[in-house]
Amino acid sequence: MASKTENVCTLTLPLIIIVPKTMNNQTLTLTLVLLLLAAVTTAQNLHSADRSALLTLRSHLADPRGALSTWNGSRCSLWAGVLCENRTSRVIQLDLSGFNLSGELNSSLCLLSRLQTLILASNYFSGIIPSCLPRITPLRTLNLAWNLLSGQLPPTLARLRHLESLILSGNRGLGGPLPFSLAISFPALAHLDLSSANFSGEIPAGFFHLGALRYVDLSDNRLTGSLMDFDHPLDFLDLSGNQISGTLPCFSASVETLSVLNLAGNGIVGGIPTCISSLRALTVLNLSSNALEYRLSPRLIFSDKLLVLDFSSNGFSGPIPSRIVEDSDRSGLLLLNLSSNRFSGEIPPEVTELRSLQGLLLADNQIEGEIPPAIGNLTYLQALDLSGNLLSGAIPVSLAGCFQLWMLRLGGNNLSGALRPELDALDSLRILDLTGNQISGEVPLPLAGCKSLEFVDLSHNELGGELSSAVFKWQNLRQLSLAGNRFSGNLPDWIFSFPDLHSLDLSGNRFTGFIPDGNFNVSADFNGADATQDQTNIGIILRVSVNLVAGGRQVEFGYELRSPVVINLSDNELRGEIPEGLIGLQGLETLNLSYNYLTGRIPGSLAKMGRLQRLDLSHNAISGEVPVGIAGLKGLETLDLSFNCLSGMVGLRRFPGAFAGNPGLCVEFSGEGCRAGRGMEGGGGGGGGGGGEKEEEMGREEGWMSVGAFWISAVVSFYVSLVGLLCWGTTRAFLFRPSKAQNF
Repeated sequence: MASKTENVCTLTLPLIIIVPKTMNNQTLTLTLVLLLLAAVTTAQNLHSADRSALLTLRSHLADPRGALSTWNGSRCSLWAGVLCENRTSRVIQLDLSGFNLSGELNSSLCLLSRLQTLILASNYFSGIIPSCLPRITPLRTLNLAWNLLSGQLPPTLARLRHLESLILSGNRGLGGPLPFSLAISFPALAHLDLSSANFSGEIPAGFFHLGALRYVDLSDNRLTGSLMDFDHPLDFLDLSGNQISGTLPCFSASVETLSVLNLAGNGIVGGIPTCISSLRALTVLNLSSNALEYRLSPRLIFSDKLLVLDFSSNGFSGPIPSRIVEDSDRSGLLLLNLSSNRFSGEIPPEVTELRSLQGLLLADNQIEGEIPPAIGNLTYLQALDLSGNLLSGAIPVSLAGCFQLWMLRLGGNNLSGALRPELDALDSLRILDLTGNQISGEVPLPLAGCKSLEFVDLSHNELGGELSSAVFKWQNLRQLSLAGNRFSGNLPDWIFSFPDLHSLDLSGNRFTGFIPDGNFNVSADFNGADATQDQTNIGIILRVSVNLVAGGRQVEFGYELRSPVVINLSDNELRGEIPEGLIGLQGLETLNLSYNYLTGRIPGSLAKMGRLQRLDLSHNAISGEVPVGIAGLKGLETLDLSFNCLSGMVGLRRFPGAFAGNPGLCVEFSGEGCRAGRGMEGGGGGGGGGGGEKEEEMGREEGWMSVGAFWISAVVSFYVSLVGLLCWGTTRAFLFRPSKAQNF
């Protein structure tokens, strides 16, 4: 069949240029260039059919920023995102990425029959992928990433025989199984990115045999099946965040080409074959969060090109290999993450010879011995996490040499000794976690120069002394925990004066005096400026990305500090009344003042604490009535006001055990009358009430009048004396001090 051709009528006019005798060569050249540009511009008029298709497409889209307002006239070069072919004036490229457009993709898009590149990424396009796209037979690049597209991949895409790049990532509504036809119908496909979608089922076997394929990203889907080897060279392979099983292949066809291998977050089992280290071009190897186990072979030595090695969250055991790369002097390794395994033994001194390291994460293993003093040689180190091990000895002074360090986590070890003043040099430090050790001395004099600190957890050590005003230099402080130490003295007036303070835990110390009354309105989080955050994954959420673009070699760290909005001053020796400003903080989610010697009344502003979830004022000498506003705190989950001197009547059925040990308090239950708080057992919302039943039984007893009068007189005398003793602070401290608070 004869091919169809277009009938084009071309009128050629002679170009007559009159050159004055006085015009020099330079002026002549400039004139010719301007004339040629004018001729080219004239040829850039949009083809009428393509112009009509684009205008129809625009009419179906929402364009809040007016990004398509230039789509007027017939000059192709003035139409934003449109590129035309010089000779035919047909549209060959449409790039509307990041234009903030929304709406469904209209079928008029398919009328651009000469289109070679279609990029609509980073918009808000919805609906399904048009099934008519295969009509655009010259299409080589199709990029619809990071939109709101849904449905399955249309099988007709297999007709795009010239397609070289298919990018549909970031469309969470796209899903279903990957069509088998797509795996056998793209002879030219080199770049495939279907990441961050909702595809499921097994990866079609044909994907492993697409000869032109070099870049594969199917990460963050729900794909299953066993991992197979590719029979052709790959440059990039990311299958992370799926449900792929099986053992690790050697990728022998990609020995000289594969630079990124990311299989994190799957179900791959077995050990790591030594053939993996033969991938000579490898820069990123991430096998984290699988079911890999056994010891690492001493022959698993990678090339000096390796920049990221992440084996975290597996079941590896045995010693950490002393040799990870071929030549530590020439190595460019940026990140070594072996955390959350079962590695044992000591930290090999060879690790401190990897001078390019920016992140060293060995947390949650069984590593013993001392922190190598030579760790200070890692002058590029930014993140060091050795927490959750069996390390002993003192924190080495040489750490001050890691002057770029912003995260230092050594918690959950057996470290001892005092903090050395040399650590004052870590002025970039933002996260400091030394919890659960045996560190002694005073704080924060050795850390006074760490003015960038945001997260400080020194809890459960042997630190003591008074809080120095040097703490107030930490003006970026968001979370501070000194719980379970031996700090003493009065709480300083500035303790609540940090503008970004989110969580303060000073429980389990020996602080005395009064709770400072003031500066409660400084912190935006305490006052409810921000919405309650997601409370899943409480703690430090670390994010690591690697920048290898344009020859750059850098690890980029990000982090979140997640915790409830907390003030915990429990289990100290604080006295006086609860400040009015403390009760009433609208953003506070947890307030624990239990096990102190507080007196006075509960401020009535309690009703303003709309986000309060946990309130514990137990084991004090607080008197007066329970504020009526407490019944309106709908989000309150835990309440404990037990063992105080509260009086009056309260009718909170949600917390029947929260009022035990308050002899003057009448707790009313629906249909059951009023029970005295002295007879209730438990706390924090627990059950109880045995004492109230005993009173009812006594009230129903009948007998001789003289015997009854005797017992009435005896009981009244006993309880009057008991109330007097319980409401005398010194006696209460003696009676209840041995019990310890259970902190939130």
